[in-house]
Amino acid sequence: MDPIFKRVVLKISGEALSGSKGTGIDIDTINQISMEVQELHNLGVQVSIVVGGGNFWRGRSTNEMDRTTSDYIGMLGTTMNALALQDALEQLGVDTRVQSAIEMRQIAEPYIRRKAVRHLEKGRVVIFAAGTGNPYFSTDTTAALRAAEVEAEVILLAKKGVDGVYDSDPNLNENAKKFDILKYIDILNLGLGIMDSTATSLCMDNKIPLIVFGIDEPNNIINVVLGKKIGTHVKED
Repeated sequence: MDPIFKRVVLKISGEALSGSKGTGIDIDTINQISMEVQELHNLGVQVSIVVGGGNFWRGRSTNEMDRTTSDYIGMLGTTMNALALQDALEQLGVDTRVQSAIEMRQIAEPYIRRKAVRHLEKGRVVIFAAGTGNPYFSTDTTAALRAAEVEAEVILLAKKGVDGVYDSDPNLNENAKKFDILKYIDILNLGLGIMDSTATSLCMDNKIPLIVFGIDEPNNIINVVLGKKIGTHVKED
């Protein structure tokens, strides 16, 4: 089978990188994800990655710290994850660049849209670190923003512990209904919470398709790009 997308943004939560440990980085999990990205790369797909930082820091869970400071700590967590992914990919022979929204010249390039697009055109995987570089914006919003900027055809939203979008938490409600197809307005109107409202609105305004799927099942990233019926597809029409 041939891939149905040429350029994608893969959004991976920080929690997904912790594997069964729950926190920190699980090397086996990162290696598995990297092997799937390598396979996409070998198929000619241009891959950029936005990674979260929840395996290190979830600032929204506490009110005891200034929100801006807490968000910046989270951005540093995403950078640690980005460097770990870069290392795993390059050990597989995949040329990779980390671009950071916060300048860290010793460890990453600054985010420059034209440079990111050029890397993709040259067959390099680009990992976007440090979110948007601004507090009060999630890495989901980063994925939507970067997808619009690099003109990606789709956002692949890889989730841990769930295989799509449900009307309630399937881990708590055995009768939860899974959606195969949704519109962005449905996510907002039903309060489904798969992405925050800023990210959802940005995707809706720019007509960027979204596929939400589970990352726990091996090869799901590849299968989604090959067009197999997995997860929940979100689009405007």
